[in-house]
Amino acid sequence: MPEPKSKSNLRAVARAAIEIAFILFLFYANLLMGEFTRANGQGKSFAFALGDIFTRENLMIGIAAATVGYIVFEHLRKRL
Repeated sequence: MPEPKSKSNLRAVARAAIEIAFILFLFYANLLMGEFTRANGQGKSFAFALGDIFTRENLMIGIAAATVGYIVFEHLRKRL
């Protein structure tokens, strides 16, 4: 028996949200590695590095990049 259309749409949205969140996680992990390495050399703490990367600008950049990345990879998945 096929799934109802609304459940199928909900699964697609949930999948997109999970994939975008994962890309955003990778973005912040990369920022943290770079910032902590740079900040640690100056004697600054891990907490300082965390505070330095979690900004509104970084969040907007991360969401935009994650959305574009999701769209590109979905397009490639459907093409292959």
